[in-house]
Amino acid sequence: MMGEEIEVIHSWSAPRSISTSLMYSFAQRDDMEVLDEPLYANFLRVTGVDRPYKEKLRSQMEIDGNEVVKEVIFGAGVKRYRFCKHIAKQRVPSLTDELMKRGKHFILIRNPLDILPSFDEIVPPSFLELGLAELVSIYSELSELGRPPPVIDAADLRENPEAALRGLCEDLDIPFQDSMLRWEAGPKSFDGIWAPWWYKSVHKSTGFAPAKRYPTPFPTSLYDLLEQSLPFYNMLKRHARRSSYYMSSTLPHPSLPVPANEKLLAWVGDEIVPREAAKVSVFDSVVQGGDAVWEGLRVYSGKVFKLEEHLDRLFDSAKALAFSKVPTREEVKEAIFKSLLRNGMFDNAHIRLTLTRGKKVTSGMSPAFNRYGCTLIVLAEWKPPVYDNEKGVMLVTATTRRNSPNNLDSKIHHNNLLNNILAKIEGNNAGADDAVMLDKDGYVSETNATNIFLVKKGRVVTPHADYCLPGITRATVMELVLKEGLALEERRISLSEFHTADEVWTTGTMGELSPVVKIDGRIVGDGRVGAITQRLQNSYKNLAKDSGVPIPTYHKS
Repeated sequence: MMGEEIEVIHSWSAPRSISTSLMYSFAQRDDMEVLDEPLYANFLRVTGVDRPYKEKLRSQMEIDGNEVVKEVIFGAGVKRYRFCKHIAKQRVPSLTDELMKRGKHFILIRNPLDILPSFDEIVPPSFLELGLAELVSIYSELSELGRPPPVIDAADLRENPEAALRGLCEDLDIPFQDSMLRWEAGPKSFDGIWAPWWYKSVHKSTGFAPAKRYPTPFPTSLYDLLEQSLPFYNMLKRHARRSSYYMSSTLPHPSLPVPANEKLLAWVGDEIVPREAAKVSVFDSVVQGGDAVWEGLRVYSGKVFKLEEHLDRLFDSAKALAFSKVPTREEVKEAIFKSLLRNGMFDNAHIRLTLTRGKKVTSGMSPAFNRYGCTLIVLAEWKPPVYDNEKGVMLVTATTRRNSPNNLDSKIHHNNLLNNILAKIEGNNAGADDAVMLDKDGYVSETNATNIFLVKKGRVVTPHADYCLPGITRATVMELVLKEGLALEERRISLSEFHTADEVWTTGTMGELSPVVKIDGRIVGDGRVGAITQRLQNSYKNLAKDSGVPIPTYHKS
């Protein structure tokens, strides 16, 4: 390979990211030569930043960055590969595009929690000195060129060096060599001029040392800089390789029921953010104690169905729980409409609307700690009805009983859903779609997620809303029953009456009107969707299509 063009491997990182150890690792290969920050002198020339070794560096290194790119980085060599260790901030605007277009690139990241405490030993830390924004820019630019670079996290490299290096070599399409796992202690001939200031600890190493199990306290003086830096690190971390090479214990990325929801936008607090950024504080009451109220709404043909009724119940629930500093009705509506418009969701969409008591000043149960006001969450998703409304669903009866008003009134539509979740677990274990829940006296209340109706000899019957949520879809269907000229009765219903019913269905915003064809192994009626169920399904469908609160500015095409 003497005098021939060689393939360049570019490593991009922030300072203090164990990039020198990685350079030492690659230097052990028999097919690799390395360059330690070849663009450093050009960086000092362009930016004018100060370093204790500035004059010595400028006198011994080429200071014209484009000359470095042409003659040093891409110059002829004697090995098959050349490893170039780059610090992201050293890619200044005056450099030629050839730097990014040629060679193979990868990005090494490290959590700013680990970088910042050791950074100011030589240079006071700052956002510009870290260069994390530039690291994100490098990733974006390479992606736009159709060459998204592999991303490796220093934590994974230190935890399992061989697995991480094998994965990186695979991504770079070069063979792994065992020699990469160890090196001799002491300075190296290819170390940069700055090595005596920065490389003292790595010179004592002979391989990738595992991280300390318990870290030292993080300096509070660096807290603001940490807040600025973490979003950029987290942005890149989402692209880090997640395979058996790097993190064998990591669960695989799950598929979504509706793939389009991967790119949704959600309203949290007072802003709309991407899905992965849609988070609430660990001090929020919904985290501290499930202290929140919620509603489920559906969107049909550019209109929000039963919006006013849902908002009535939301504010009633918030009042019952003594929430303070509650947003106004118009503010909640505006958040809903903006969320739908931003997502372009005008049909076949579902909204999970949540209002929490808000963030606390310290952890604890008392609402006296809630001094920030409520937190509003609007989660709009593409979501067809969650049950099979054509063939029907199967139910089993849960041993978990529905809450009594003696304990927690189900007329408050609260987020304390463990009672329902326990019943749902029983349903899941039985292979059923949902679980029937009984009240304290053994009468049917509802299912874990929906209200429930039966038909016997032409009469429609549904349980009193004493132990169940008086659902808005339930109320709507009850009105439709009367409009269809059918007899309606609201009373206590025993489980055996459901077992022997002619027809059964459930109601809820998430699933609309869902036929039940089997309960506890008993076939309901003839096991098919009944005539009355079908009539009411059609009536509900027509009502939903023709009514609702229009989404502002939406025009049906």
